[in-house]
Parts: sequence; C-alpha cells; structure tokens
Amino acid sequence: MVSLAKVLLPVDFSERSVGAIHCASRLAQRFSPEIILLHVLAPMQYHLGDTEMGGVMLGDLYRTQRESLTRELDQFQTAELAGCNVRRLVVEGDPASSIVEFAHTEKVDLIMMPTHGCGLFRRFILGSNTAKVLHDAECPVWTGVHVAEAAARPAQIRNVLCAVDLGRQSERALQWAHWLSRSLEARLTLLHVSAAVPETPDHGDDAWRAKLRWTAEQAIERLQAKVGSQAEVVLQAGDPAKAICAVASLTHAGALVIARGSAAGFGRLRTNAYAIIRQAPCPVVSV
Repeated sequence: MVSLAKVLLPVDFSERSVGAIHCASRLAQRFSPEIILLHVLAPMQYHLGDTEMGGVMLGDLYRTQRESLTRELDQFQTAELAGCNVRRLVVEGDPASSIVEFAHTEKVDLIMMPTHGCGLFRRFILGSNTAKVLHDAECPVWTGVHVAEAAARPAQIRNVLCAVDLGRQSERALQWAHWLSRSLEARLTLLHVSAAVPETPDHGDDAWRAKLRWTAEQAIERLQAKVGSQAEVVLQAGDPAKAICAVASLTHAGALVIARGSAAGFGRLRTNAYAIIRQAPCPVVSV
C-alpha cells in the first residue's frame, strides 16, 4: 500500500535545500505528511596534542557548533513550511549512512534530496551523498530539479511519466506512479524503451522488431492489469536515458517515476538511473 505519511528532507542549508523544501511544501498541500528536516553533523575528528585541554576545547567547540546548527535549523524556511507538520532534528554521523538509517528506523515513505549541481552542470554532477542514498535507501527517493527552476515549475503536477524496463521492480514503480497520478488527478503515461535495432533491408529484422514490440505490449498489459492502471503506453527504442528524458519533456511531465533497484536485492541502482536523474527535465522518483 503506497502512502505519503512521512517525508524525510535532509538539509545542508544550501540553495538546493531551499528548493527541495519548496517541493516538499507543495506535496504537503495535497498529502499533509509529517516533514522531517534532518541535518547531519559529521563527527569531530579529535587531534589531541600533548595536553588533554586540546580535546576539551575541541569538544566545547563541537557542542557550540551543534547548538548553533540546531538554532539555525529551527528557523530554516519557517515561512515556506507554515501550516505544515514539521519535525526538525540534528544528528551526528556520516551524512549518507545517517540518512538511510534514519529513513529505515522511522519507516519513512519518501526521501527528498537535491542533486549536487544545477543547469548544465547537473548532467555531470550528482553529489556523493545523494548517490549513496539512492544506492542504499529502501524507500522511494525524490530528487532532481530543486534549485531555481523549482519555483518556476507549475504548482500542480498534471502529468506523471513512469518508465519501466519490465524487470521485477517495474510493478512497484508503476504502482507508485499510478498512486501518485490518481492522488494528484494527473495523467499517467507508461514508457518502455527497448534496445535500438539497426535499420536494415533484411525482412528478418522487421519480424524480430515486431516480435519484440508484441512481447513488450503483452508484458505491459499484464503489468497494468496487476496494478489496476490504464496509462497511455509509449514504446520506443534507443538509448534509455535520452529517450526517457525526451518523452518527459514531450509530455510535460511534472514527475518521472523509475525503478531503482531489484526486488530481490537491497542497495542496487540500475545502470541508467544516474543518467536519467542528471538529465531529466523534472523531479525523478526512484522506486
């Protein structure tokens, strides 16, 4: 059963975090989740000298820093989140590991994280913490356009695109996309991209393409029947990341849902997920 009762939003006080909060506040208007703002303070690495005083002084400095960050977090984007159910926490540890562990312990429904770069640079930079969370988190992770573009995007998501490879995780991805589109009263498009087959005059190749398409159509029909969705289906061939992002632009998708891992394995990120997240014109929910 898909729900959005608890959303975890890691905060580093950057412009990227501001954009992510803007997206979270929009979701809160529809789903009224508890939004957890989490700042992870990396452990102080003590470099003690000949006296114990050095360690004491560093410890005091660390406590002062934590208290300052707690005060800053308490005041961070209060106007944007006015009326939302918000919990604010500062914890110590490795950022990515702490985020994943917290999400698991708290049974979070969604993690919202910004990518590291924006604009053209977003195509090359994902950010190490975001990449680790995408790799290890069990729950869906929402990431993508969270900076200046976020404020300019429509307040309501009217179109949802779900890209599936027809692997074992596809059902879960479509289920999430189906739930999101129904909850937002948005149009759902289901996309499958198969490997490109070179155009040749060989009629055998044409028969093979037709068989591949028929096989995909049958698999998608069974998938939609399981989930109960009636999404419009688009079948394409070519580079998955490029094709998916192109269709996302063409359909004016406000959110793109993709399968992130194997149903049998925890901590598996599919080959094309990074490229899709970097290039997507809209937020990406990796399920």
